[in-house]
Amino acid sequence: MKSYKASVFGSTGLIGSFLTDILINDPLCDQIITLTRNKVIINNKKHKNHVIDFSSLNEIKKTIKNCDYVYSGIGTTQSRVNYNKKKYRSIDYDITLNIARACKESGIKSFSLISTAGADKTKNNFYLSLKGEIDEEVSKIGIDSLSIFRPSLLLGKRNENRFGEKLAQQVMPLFSSLMPEDYRPIRADFVASSMHKISMKNIKGNNIYHFKEMMSVL
Repeated sequence: MKSYKASVFGSTGLIGSFLTDILINDPLCDQIITLTRNKVIINNKKHKNHVIDFSSLNEIKKTIKNCDYVYSGIGTTQSRVNYNKKKYRSIDYDITLNIARACKESGIKSFSLISTAGADKTKNNFYLSLKGEIDEEVSKIGIDSLSIFRPSLLLGKRNENRFGEKLAQQVMPLFSSLMPEDYRPIRADFVASSMHKISMKNIKGNNIYHFKEMMSVL
């Protein structure tokens, strides 16, 4: 396999940080570009950081130019946006669609993004409905190789304190074997690793990966 260049959106998040490390440590990856709102410093010659306006399609296109692989772990939480659904949507939906459109218009053939288990635009749940809508709209754009990952509860230590999620991380694994497979908790580093390995396969078309498919490539 030839060397490649990759961009990561959401590189400071739980999955994004693992994915960035994987790319840095992959000898075939010549350059890893992280796109952030605030400056990020990683002491590695492969790494380049761009602070950009995520609402600008042109800025996104400029920074991902000539990349072979683009990954997105963009997302927020209700508490971060003070339970403002309009603001929540502007981050999860608008930014993700901008990235996908930038990939298409820039001729980037591989785009991988994080969604969630149970994503379905017909659901009454705001979060699941929004994620389902995002997945559907991105799938219409026509990227050569689109990989959508739908993990359930992520296991791993976050920089921020989320009490409810922390409690769930301790309790849910005890009942994991009894749960429907798609909804089993999964380690964030496993998700990152599966994103990397699956994207390298360059599978054509729109593909969705749940717990079983992610675990099968590890």
